[in-house]
Parts: sequence; C-alpha cells; structure tokens
Amino acid sequence: MPNKLARAVRVSMHNDNALKIGLFGANCSSGRAVTLLEERWSGAWKDCLALARTADDVGIDFMLPIGRWKGYGGDTDYQGATLETVTWASGLLASTKRITVFGTVHAPLFNPLIAAKEFVTADQIGEGRFGLNIVCGWNEGEFDMFGVEQRDHDRRYDYAHEWIDIVKRAWSIDGNWDYKGEFFNLKGVRMNPKPFGGSHPITMNAGASANGRTFALKNCDAFFTSATRTDPERTAERVRDIKSEAKSYGREIDVYTVGVVTCRPTQKEAEEYHHYATVECADWKAVRDILALKNISPATVGQETYEAQRRAYANGMGGLPIVGDPDHVADVLAGLTAAGLSGIGISFVNYGRELPFFADEVLPRLQRKGLRAARNGRI
Repeated sequence: MPNKLARAVRVSMHNDNALKIGLFGANCSSGRAVTLLEERWSGAWKDCLALARTADDVGIDFMLPIGRWKGYGGDTDYQGATLETVTWASGLLASTKRITVFGTVHAPLFNPLIAAKEFVTADQIGEGRFGLNIVCGWNEGEFDMFGVEQRDHDRRYDYAHEWIDIVKRAWSIDGNWDYKGEFFNLKGVRMNPKPFGGSHPITMNAGASANGRTFALKNCDAFFTSATRTDPERTAERVRDIKSEAKSYGREIDVYTVGVVTCRPTQKEAEEYHHYATVECADWKAVRDILALKNISPATVGQETYEAQRRAYANGMGGLPIVGDPDHVADVLAGLTAAGLSGIGISFVNYGRELPFFADEVLPRLQRKGLRAARNGRI
C-alpha cells in the first residue's frame, strides 16, 4: 500500500503554500497566447529549461504541460511545435530541486504499462516530484495521426477508468498479477521499480463533462475547473459542489483553475498590453480554426456567443484573464483562495520575460496575505 504520509506530501507539492501556483502550457510554441506578437513564447527546450530553473528558484510550485500533437493552423500554426510531455518533465526534473513537474498524457494513445514505466522513471529522476495529468482527448485530427479511432464521449472515460486502474496497480503490486477488463486483458504483469518513496505521483484531470468530472473525482487528487473573477460566490459554489461530490465517493480532492496573467507596473500598462496582444495582434485565423474543431460558429451558437468565445480563446484558450498591476493580480489570486481553490496554473505571453516581475512583485504580496511561504522549501 502507498505510504500515506509521503502521499500527503506529494499532494501538497512538498510545501505549505495555501495557494499553489504553476506555469501552464510552456512546452508548446506560443504557450496559450493565440497571438502574432514576435515576443510570444517559443516553447523551445533551452527556453523551457531556463524557465524551469527560474521557477524553481522563485518558488513556483509546478509546471503543467499541454498534451498536443499537431498545431491549430492560423498564421502562427498555433502550438505547432511542442515537446512530448513525459520526456520534457524528465529533463526538467533532472535539472531542478523543488518544483513538481507534470506529464500530460492521452490515455488512448499510450499503453498503460509502458506509460506506468515512463512515469516511474520520471518520478525516480525527480525523487517524488513527478505528477500525472490524465486526458482522454477531443481533437479528432490528432487521433487520426495515430490511426486511433476516438471512442464516443462516455466510452472514453470507461476506457480511462481501466487505464488508470492498471497504472496504479503497476505502481503498487509486488509480484505477478493479471488484469481482465472490457478493454484490457493482461497476464503475468510484473513491474519494478515502484514510484519514489513508496507513494504514487499526484494525479490531475480537467474533464468538463459529467462523466469526465466523475472520472476525476473517483481517480485523481486534483481537478481543474473554470473560475470567474466577477462572481466569486459562483466559483465558491462550484468548488463546494466538486468537493461534496468527491466525498460521496469517499475521497478528498483539491480544486484548481487556469488563468492568463498580464501584470505590469500600472493597471493602464497591463490593460493596454493585454488588448494589444489578444485583440490587435491576435491570430484570428487560428482562433477560427480552434472554434471550428469544437463546432462553435455563428450558425451553431449565435453571433453574440460566438464573438464572446472568439475573445475568450484569443485571451488564452479560455483561461481566466487576470490583467492589472501587482496589487490587483494578487487580490484576484487571493480571491480564488477565498473561494476554496487550492491553486492555479497560469500562463503569460512570454513566460521567461514576465515571470521575474510576477515573482518579484506578486509573490511577496501573496506572502504578506498569508497565502505563500517566504520560500518554497520541501517538507
């Protein structure tokens, strides 16, 4: 059985920060900014490595990649150059000391035993700092690349239940074992070594549908949901509902969200840059193509809703926009904690250029609010 104390340390990401802050999407070209700006994020390995080392030094809690296999098109081929996430995580874990690094894995594309071995290898490299973000996939074009037929929505999660069950068994069971389910028939399985320290990597999921949410609450340690800055009580209610449903399955779960940060010395500077990056210089062709993949068009949702979706996706694929000076950004983040959220994965137009200012100005404000420790040390 997994070591419960070590498990708690993993889920807390090795620290006592009340608000966990991570960097989301840095393994992809352009990150999550659908913009034409020349300073947009490269996603290149040397930049990811430098970013991870900086994030580790300033106390960022985690790095969470996007599982992407082909670009979205547009003038920039948005997210067209991406680094595979488990390999990426392994390299970053070998080069850092404190930060948790996730792999984002499409369950239908990875044999669960091969995946379990990859995860253990990354976890051994990071001495217990590897995390797993499980995704079932929605982009048909990516599945076509692999010659894999995407299952109906509900069946995707039936498959994922068996997949993660096999992975966890491989992490836990000594000796030989068999597995017979609807999707897998495995015989004489034996896997060593186990994850570092006698516990399992922290697991996350962001299933938006009812079945996706149920999968996450039954199988994962953390669940991503949307949040709103303008209606904190709505966010708080959503968090309460998620935690209550998890308890009905006999489980505790942390709730996270994602956001897009534009932080500058003044509110005016932040708003002007945000408008410049996400409206004036948006890659509107890529936004159009992304929405088309999701069957979102004026014909399907109406012109008003379509325009709102265009703006949201240009901002960062729908993440919570947090735009302002350091006081405002810190206040918004504190509000998320007050609503019951455990953490947030954030992105910038250029992570490397913008993280130092965020670390110098926003993190100390969160420390003074009692939400962050002075240094992200391991327990």
